Amino acid sequence: MEKPFSINGFPWFDEDKRYRRLPAAPAVPLPLSVDKLADCTAGGQIRFRTNSSRLTIRVKLAGRADMDHMPATGQCGFDCYLGAPGEQRYVSTARVDLTAEEYEATLYDWKRKQDQLITLHFPLYQGVKEVWIGVDADAVIDAAPALASDKPVVLYGTSITQGGCATRPGMAYPNILSRRIPLPFVNLGFSGSGKGEPEVARTIADIANPALFVLDYEANAGTPSDMAATLPPFIRILRERHPDTPILVLSKIRFAGELFYEEQRQLSEERRKIQSDTVTRLREEGDLNVRFFDGSTLLGDEDAEECTVDGVHPTDLGFLRMARTLEPVIRELVNRELV
Repeated sequence: MEKPFSINGFPWFDEDKRYRRLPAAPAVPLPLSVDKLADCTAGGQIRFRTNSSRLTIRVKLAGRADMDHMPATGQCGFDCYLGAPGEQRYVSTARVDLTAEEYEATLYDWKRKQDQLITLHFPLYQGVKEVWIGVDADAVIDAAPALASDKPVVLYGTSITQGGCATRPGMAYPNILSRRIPLPFVNLGFSGSGKGEPEVARTIADIANPALFVLDYEANAGTPSDMAATLPPFIRILRERHPDTPILVLSKIRFAGELFYEEQRQLSEERRKIQSDTVTRLREEGDLNVRFFDGSTLLGDEDAEECTVDGVHPTDLGFLRMARTLEPVIRELVNRELV
């Protein structure tokens, strides 16, 4: 929590000094499930530079690995990437004892000093109480270079947004995008709980100077009438605080069940149409900074179901496909922050 380490992904970190995705004392009461899931550290990053010959990490978690469809490395581990913003390359992941709430892991050991830019991705589905960085006793630690802008891309959504079920933190699609687009990214995916509540919108709207809002919550939205009831107010609340910030409405990926169950396919089509029609209406009313993207295309056309763990949550391959497809869309919307 001290300089020269840089912490990204926790908008209220400076005030609360906690690895938490929403404020510790929100201005309006949050749904209990959202408030609890905000302690999961998905999207958090530690950035710094060091010439240490080795890098270790010591972590105190809020709980143990306990998911039955996601590896402990994704739920509770840290990923290590090396390189400048937009050019990071993966080197290692901290492996986790399933029975432990604390662990220590070596992320690299070169046997000789090398100057490296480090990005560490926080766990996706567990809270982190403490994290310590281990380096050579005589190593130099400096600040990482600044990103292209300090304005964050804020993604609100579901378990898929949060990172279920990536095998390691760096493979959640918001984290992949953060390594391709040199801006801060804030992951506000809440597993099973991204329902578009107005109190959540008001809390998200408190984030200062966002470069972009991405609304990816269809999979938790409920019925088409629920989607129609929550999306326009959610956008309106964001607009009251951020009149010119681009907003991308992203419909969900295609689930495997939609190939076999007509009612599932129909439900998705109706909710997708509501999102598209909402954006069209807002644009016709003059808000040209709202866009819609059809998320059913994100996993590909012929083998989308092969990119999931359970027919719903993407594998690493699925997340990679999502990020590759979304990158040019998001780059276009945040272009003024990258110039």
